Amino acid sequence: MANLENLDWKNLGFSYIKTDFRFIATYKNGSWSQGELVSENVLQLSEGSPVLHYGQTCFEGLKAYRSQKGKALLFRPLENAKRLQTSCERLLMPKVSEELFLRACAEVVKANQKWLAPYKSGASLYLRPFVIGVGDNLGVKPASEYLFIVFCAPVGAYFKGGIEKGGARFITTAFDRAAPKGTGGVKVGGNYAASLLAHKIATEQGYDDCIYLDPATHTKIEEVGAANFFGITHDNAFITPHSPSILPSITKKSLMVLAKECLNLKVEEREILMDELGAFREAGACGTAAIITPIKEIAHNNKSYFFEAPGHTTKQLYDLLLSIQQGEQEAPKDWIFEVC
Repeated sequence: MANLENLDWKNLGFSYIKTDFRFIATYKNGSWSQGELVSENVLQLSEGSPVLHYGQTCFEGLKAYRSQKGKALLFRPLENAKRLQTSCERLLMPKVSEELFLRACAEVVKANQKWLAPYKSGASLYLRPFVIGVGDNLGVKPASEYLFIVFCAPVGAYFKGGIEKGGARFITTAFDRAAPKGTGGVKVGGNYAASLLAHKIATEQGYDDCIYLDPATHTKIEEVGAANFFGITHDNAFITPHSPSILPSITKKSLMVLAKECLNLKVEEREILMDELGAFREAGACGTAAIITPIKEIAHNNKSYFFEAPGHTTKQLYDLLLSIQQGEQEAPKDWIFEVC
């Protein structure tokens, strides 16, 4: 276990740190158990578990922040609960109710309060809820038993080129993140296993990650590594890609609201052709892990596009989002869930 007293909160990366407790519920005979907190972080599974052979697994990611008053605040957990239900439906897994999801997250935060990052430290407590198919199985079919687990870890920036570090560099890849009409729009494990090689190639070339293009034509931006893309045009419009293969980011949905209602920007969710990258003054990757990471360069077909990083509007959006997440500014209805 990491030494809590020596944790460098301002320089945390995005990596696993074992905390004290995690929540586990089991699904058997058609219903979920009440679940409980446990201290052991090792699972014992049947060798026939469908998660191991057929990738029957989905997950979520959300964060708890410490407010100036010391409160633990979860950001939009109901949206995560709903998205997990959508992922479960796609993989023929039993849905986790919103009540069970929220209770599990709240119990994990309360039980691990000492791991909640200090206010204004630049760090947060990341929660990883997930569902896996388990039990004795051999054929290609849904599991008969499941586990729903939530664990947490204190984290810092996902990309090293964060908001204070001059932005990140990305390169497009010839690999596809997801197939047309596949599982790109849900948060399932197979999407991320398929991304490992493309990420490795991009980092070996000196980039922070790769950009995935649409699988049908390879002419349109879809996702930026494990995050969503947005751009700010020279005439101050917030543009983000639309595609059934893109995971609907809760951070992106939030930024669209803030851009329109707080910054009075025109907001569009539509296809973005690679050929129109020159129309953007600023660009960014957004998601729970990334929060907002400014993009300073996108390389494509031996040509590089450069952006202000961080640009004025991107920094405004980041500051606004973080002030809401940390309880400094009044949030729209149901955005903040006070745990303790």
